[in-house]
Amino acid sequence: MEFTTVLFYIFALLLTLSGLKVITSRNPVSSALFLVLAFFNAAAVWMLLEAEFLAILLVLVYVGAVMVLFLFVVMMLDINIDVLSRDFKRFIPVATIVGAIIVVETALILWHGYGATSAPVPDTSAAAAASLSNTHLIGKIIYTDYIFAFEVAGLVLLVAIVAAISLTVREPKDSKRQNVSKQVAVRREDRVRLVKMQAVVEVPEPEPAPEDAAAAAPAAGAAPAAPAAPATKS
Repeated sequence: MEFTTVLFYIFALLLTLSGLKVITSRNPVSSALFLVLAFFNAAAVWMLLEAEFLAILLVLVYVGAVMVLFLFVVMMLDINIDVLSRDFKRFIPVATIVGAIIVVETALILWHGYGATSAPVPDTSAAAAASLSNTHLIGKIIYTDYIFAFEVAGLVLLVAIVAAISLTVREPKDSKRQNVSKQVAVRREDRVRLVKMQAVVEVPEPEPAPEDAAAAAPAAGAAPAAPAAPATKS
């Protein structure tokens, strides 16, 4: 048995165990982390199958972006495990039937692809594509045969991004945001206002008349009367 075959079985076994832990773990954070491990093992299997572009794309897009977002959302939400697992036994029969159908369909696809033919189908373009890498071949097919579908998919993703931003971004009343267009279009008259005011002159208080000063002088010079002595009893 070759070493690559041993690695394939190891990564496939880890992928299967990780997938089982995703659906059997009681902690949502643990389920998300096991899903990340499953993606890494799937990328390793794709590397063994010489699909380097798909493996790197799986790690960068799903592990680096999607699963990190899922993990942050799961950690921020207060999920009640008891409420979720309360009706779990009621859906076991339906889930078993759906899982069995998926397993049978996958087995039929693998049997039709590998077991039904005794020899591989000859590829006439294999000699021409032998000198090109896997990533080069995928890019050539995408931008030649499937260019219209690729552009439509990019347009749909762009619309989804714009719609998600427009639905989630709200301007709160208490926060202040910078409006660059209004700052550029501002004028001097809008910020500075020149106000003309009359000068304010303080009026001095009028001096008292001479007769009033003479009447106030004796009153000011008279000494205050002494208080009377209290009467005593003999």
